[in-house]
Amino acid sequence: MRAPGLLILGFLAVLSVVYCVVIPLERAFPLNAPVELSQLLARDQLRHSRILQGFVGGVVDFSVQGSSDPYLVGLYFTKVKLGSPPREFNVQIDTGSDILWVTCSSCTDCPQSSGLGIQLSLFDSSSSSSAKLVSCSDPVCSSEFQTTATQCSQSNQCSYSFQYGDGSGTSGYYVADMLYFDAVLGQSLIANSSALVVFGCSTYQSGDLTKTDKAVDGIFGFGRGDLSVISQLSSHGITPRVFSHCLKGDGSGGGIMVLGEILEPSIVYSPLVPSQPHYNLMLQSIAVNGQLLQIDPVVFATSNNRGTIVDSGTTLAYLVQEAYDPFVSAITATVSPSVTPTISKGNQCYLVPSSVSEIFPPVSLNFAAGASMTLKPEDYLIRSGFYDGATMWCIGFQKVQGGITILGDLVLKDKIFVYDLAHQRIGWANYDCSLSVNVSITSGKDFINEGQLSAIVLFTRMAKGSCTQQYRVLIWPGLLMKGLGD
Repeated sequence: MRAPGLLILGFLAVLSVVYCVVIPLERAFPLNAPVELSQLLARDQLRHSRILQGFVGGVVDFSVQGSSDPYLVGLYFTKVKLGSPPREFNVQIDTGSDILWVTCSSCTDCPQSSGLGIQLSLFDSSSSSSAKLVSCSDPVCSSEFQTTATQCSQSNQCSYSFQYGDGSGTSGYYVADMLYFDAVLGQSLIANSSALVVFGCSTYQSGDLTKTDKAVDGIFGFGRGDLSVISQLSSHGITPRVFSHCLKGDGSGGGIMVLGEILEPSIVYSPLVPSQPHYNLMLQSIAVNGQLLQIDPVVFATSNNRGTIVDSGTTLAYLVQEAYDPFVSAITATVSPSVTPTISKGNQCYLVPSSVSEIFPPVSLNFAAGASMTLKPEDYLIRSGFYDGATMWCIGFQKVQGGITILGDLVLKDKIFVYDLAHQRIGWANYDCSLSVNVSITSGKDFINEGQLSAIVLFTRMAKGSCTQQYRVLIWPGLLMKGLGD
């Protein structure tokens, strides 16, 4: 048995360093103002138009919502440290795009302040002693997996530019610089660590990216492309090629996001659809109260403009019409003796005299490889106020006439989700996301508990996370990491 603490440092030169990163997600409420469901629908529709427009690699600026409550506008962001000396940036978590980018000091038409209560920062490559511009001859600039429109400037500088379906966009250039984190080798021993990553420096922004109410310093992409931070770190053996999240479902939000695999015995996995830019799964059937609905599986098949996507950047959930109509009919038929069905602003709603969990049936979404996702009533219903002494709940799934079925935060909340890119699969399990989680970088065997580590910050709310197994724990400021095998 090796001695703990500083004595292990002598072996670092021969050890394979692999980290697990747990990211603290901060949720903010712009203006603390309620938001109409119609506004969220409009925003989701703009977001989905980007998916359907067929951009190379599907580059979109999906934001990860901090709460499934559609009547509060929130988003998740985390802090990263870049450059030498390191500077801190608040970046939005985005599973729908690939690159990490931050706003350049030379950016034009960029927000100068934020309604999220944060101080905006600008990245200045000339002020960082470790920054190196990416040239046009660099493989990064010509990668066949590149997910943004790359171009070369007259100064042989690798640049990027992309436009979104709602008219917003960003352009800039690529920089290679240090990403800083702290390596925790024991309960109290912390060592400074860093890794070289390529990220974007945004010199121009337009559309929604210029709005101050939800402005942040950039976007932290967690997509499937080679330039995502998870792909870069894993290609250098620093992290496994897997990340996970667990989003808390109550109105206060919160949750945990991990560069690593959350371990939970009840997790089931379903394969990702190959050769897709987004996180597509093969939805096969839907059951209400244990009864399969009469839906032709063809409507869920993946094609250029169809399929089923897991997207934490979408607030609600969307079903193609061929599945939506029988789904709502089955729910209504099951609960109509106990509730009063009604239509509110075009949505199917119900006046409920008591708890929805006592009246509404469970729903199962059944995927390839026998993986089922069980939805509680709160996972497909939205509370919409009170009427005649009863609580009004509305179907949170929205009807899509053709197109893509999208599982947004309404469905993803209160569940562990594991995006296992190494094995091309996604796993999930129902979970109380206010609890700590176990994280592993192996198959989950031979692990030990390293103790509770601070993992989530939601203003004054705190959740706990722990990286566990026969690996010591590493922390990046605001992010938890694990690695260095014994």
